[in-house]
Amino acid sequence: MIEYLVHIDPDRPPKDLMLAKAEIPDEVSRTQYRVEDLPQGWRTYPAPAFLADLGANFVKKAEAAVLIVPSALATTENNWLLNPAHPDFRLIKTLEAEPFQYDPRLLRA
Repeated sequence: MIEYLVHIDPDRPPKDLMLAKAEIPDEVSRTQYRVEDLPQGWRTYPAPAFLADLGANFVKKAEAAVLIVPSALATTENNWLLNPAHPDFRLIKTLEAEPFQYDPRLLRA
């Protein structure tokens, strides 16, 4: 949620966000990048173009249903990106989903 928060326009926060909990079985294919796998400067702002290329290649090559990448804001945490076009995506089960809105206090400058 924090990764997305830094990109929100505080004057026009999205109204269509959902918070979902999912179960991803071990057999679902995944690709993971660790901090040490990424070039120096990967946490700079604005984000270097090679990071967008990683995501674009993940979708285009469709070698895995899940891409696991370190958070630029909390490097001990990971972001899990899902490719719904990958055949393994059908194995991922949504357990709970509910509407989500950021607390307005987080959107203040």
